[in-house]
Amino acid sequence: MNSLPLAKMLEKNPVLEDFFLTYRLPEPEAAMSPEEFFAAIPESVLAENGTDRVMLLNHWQLFLSQIDEFAVSHGNLSSLEILGGLDKGGHDEPVRRLLLKPGDVLSVVGPTGAGKSQLLEDIECLAQGDTPSRRRILVNGAEPDDSLRFSVDRRLVAQLSQNMNFVMDLCVADFLNMHAESRMIENPHLLVEEIFETAIGLAGEPFTMNTPVTDLSGGQSRALMIADVACLSSSPVVLIDEIENAGVDRDKALKLLIRSEKLVLIVTHDPSLALMAPRRLVIADGAMSVLVERTESELSLLEELRTQAAKLYDIRRRLRSGESL
Repeated sequence: MNSLPLAKMLEKNPVLEDFFLTYRLPEPEAAMSPEEFFAAIPESVLAENGTDRVMLLNHWQLFLSQIDEFAVSHGNLSSLEILGGLDKGGHDEPVRRLLLKPGDVLSVVGPTGAGKSQLLEDIECLAQGDTPSRRRILVNGAEPDDSLRFSVDRRLVAQLSQNMNFVMDLCVADFLNMHAESRMIENPHLLVEEIFETAIGLAGEPFTMNTPVTDLSGGQSRALMIADVACLSSSPVVLIDEIENAGVDRDKALKLLIRSEKLVLIVTHDPSLALMAPRRLVIADGAMSVLVERTESELSLLEELRTQAAKLYDIRRRLRSGESL
């Protein structure tokens, strides 16, 4: 990027304007290279900023490197592997290796207390044999380095749970704009509108751009976050923990995440949600017990469950609106 004329760099990456505003620098001529521009800055401007030409150019290079680092796309994920560890009794878990790729959807099932949440925790922290399960997670076939495991802003994994609450005092529009700006998105207002419309399509009840995020219901909050993760988040892996009662359109949510090439794992007790995934992982006694491929008969059963769910939804809607059944 630094080889382009400075005006072109500003056109391609508007966030660079922040540097110019901070130092109150003049607008560069169209064909000027960065070196030519910084060489031509008046001494009076340098004096106002308490800096010199070399220091200012160093600050510019540092600013560029920070942008490059921030812009590293997590979309480069080609595979995520879970290498088997130990069950609660200390024995090798039966499933020794599970390979997942972007666009895959895997449901995770098993009784309460079986260890489903531990699996999500292992994936979220990119475990390297340092959790109770002793599992190891490989990214693109290799052990992830600490910069990926412990980074705050380079999160490989986004997690959506049934219990999600906002604590910030912002309206929906401000929340989405803040996230879009932090991702250095061009024309963030266009993406904000897309996320909002997507969230409205997922939620069971409407809200507005001016609704405070703290006033959103559980279903509205999760609809907003699913839309945000699908449309804006750079995290390529999405962990969904028991959203069957979250008040969102689950079919639409999954299709949205699949279209955005996210790798999705769903922990659920709901048969229809479990069967939406082509494969399901059964957890028992803390172990990855068996990996099951969805059958054609199960796919037919899923359609029956969807029909029943639609009828139940209509009954719920009529009851809420005060109708008699």
